[in-house]
Amino acid sequence: MADENNNMADGIPSPDGAANLIDTEYELGQDNVEGSVGPLGFDIHNPVFPVSGAAVVAFVFYTLVLPDQAGMVFSWLFGAVTKGFDWFFLGAANIFVIFCLLLIVTPLGNVRLGGAEAKPDYGYVGWFAMLFAAGMGIGLMFYGVSEPMSHFSSSMGGTSAENGVRTDWAPLGAAAGDEAAAMRLGMAATIFHWGLHPWAIYAVVALALALFSYNKGLPLTIRSAFHPIFGDAVWGWVGHIIDTLAVFATLFGLATSLGFGATQANAGLNELFGVPVNSTTEVILISAITAIALISVMRGLDGGVKILSEVNMGLAFVLLLFVLIAGPTVFLISLFWDSLVAYVEYLPALSNPIGREDVNFSQGWTSFYWAWWISWSPFVGMFIARVSRGRSVREFVICVLLIPSLVCVLWMSVFGGTALHQVVSDGYTAAQDASLELKLFKMLDVLPLAGITSLIGIVLVIVFFVTSSDSGSLVIDTITAGGKVDAPVPQRVFWCVFEGAVAIVLLLSAGGLSSLQSMVISTGLPFTIVLLIMCWAIWRGLTAERRNT
Repeated sequence: MADENNNMADGIPSPDGAANLIDTEYELGQDNVEGSVGPLGFDIHNPVFPVSGAAVVAFVFYTLVLPDQAGMVFSWLFGAVTKGFDWFFLGAANIFVIFCLLLIVTPLGNVRLGGAEAKPDYGYVGWFAMLFAAGMGIGLMFYGVSEPMSHFSSSMGGTSAENGVRTDWAPLGAAAGDEAAAMRLGMAATIFHWGLHPWAIYAVVALALALFSYNKGLPLTIRSAFHPIFGDAVWGWVGHIIDTLAVFATLFGLATSLGFGATQANAGLNELFGVPVNSTTEVILISAITAIALISVMRGLDGGVKILSEVNMGLAFVLLLFVLIAGPTVFLISLFWDSLVAYVEYLPALSNPIGREDVNFSQGWTSFYWAWWISWSPFVGMFIARVSRGRSVREFVICVLLIPSLVCVLWMSVFGGTALHQVVSDGYTAAQDASLELKLFKMLDVLPLAGITSLIGIVLVIVFFVTSSDSGSLVIDTITAGGKVDAPVPQRVFWCVFEGAVAIVLLLSAGGLSSLQSMVISTGLPFTIVLLIMCWAIWRGLTAERRNT
């Protein structure tokens, strides 16, 4: 995430060629309130910052004061949204994939981000590395082993029903007792959640931000993408609502990831050093890691998150390579290709939004994932936009969809495949039987240098935690500063603290990870509507670019 932060501090380059600029009287920062409280300066958008900040404070206070009531509300939200709107999440995600594929094959793909004369800011190697960085995170560390194993186990268990409704968690029709079929189905279901669909979600947001900032000269904020539809009304309450939704979606998406990271780090520390697994330890972990993120913010980008990001990417590659070599190498390579084929084979059924019998899988897994990705989309989308100036839309979409998707497939195939091989070929079931947050460490237990690799896994989780918190704070701060990319540091500190606070409050007071999942679902639902409208805005914006070039 380092280069994202570095670029964000530099400001937005002017479009190469003024013919395509959107004619608006709005000036960057015109609605901002500037000042200082003692030595702490601020430059905040009114009303996005105060409304977002007050709502987060009120949420934290409510959850702390009435934890039981809050827990019941969150549980109701999760059930109501996943059961009532699973078709909406699945259908919307399909639209995002189809929309991106259309951009590849139509003449609109020839439009260049930044103007016809714009040159890429980064070479392919650096650009691909940063796309990989956006795809890597706490989620892959948490689910790299656990998800393939979970889908394999549920598929092997077959289907069960009560009163005509499926009660099992297997995808599609399961594969009772057939290890080879269950493995293929489990890997296909995993790749479905980490492949084209989430990256299409990110691509939509990233393309909207890049197009309307680099080509149209508008502020780097979500509302800018809606100018072709609402005109200058986006600078009023329409835009305030859009940006506030983006803040909530990003905040709770990050809080969920931080919660997963805390539980996994706690499990790893218990496995290695006997540290107690409880909410107190998780709160200490979140507090300590948030403090490290704060130090990173105050040290500056080059002296903080940039160094941590480089170390983390190196460690992730080393761990991936080690498991590939120390594990069943030939099997893993074969599994990678076979899983891609299985993904294509099962994709139509897995992406079907209506008439599903595998309700627990489609609602409890897929709906949650799509809402989670949508919640992360302002954060990851802004990162991708900042490193993609100078690329054609076709080049951008192909690379944003395919490169990170393949990296995710490789990661899941190596880590999940090693655990599957341990069960199927070696009869080792510790990873299969362990809780979700412990599966990675149980898989590493039977490989060489288990203590070292498990420690590396914990370090990866923690540093991903730090860099996500720092970068997420910057993205939220940019939105709540009206698109300014150089707002005072204390504002980013504010959001960094509250990301940690939200994660702690939900873990401690209102049902743990299930409450985090509930908040992701509830914030992802309205922002899905924002993304659907954004597709139309992008199409209109690109059409105007084609006419003027």
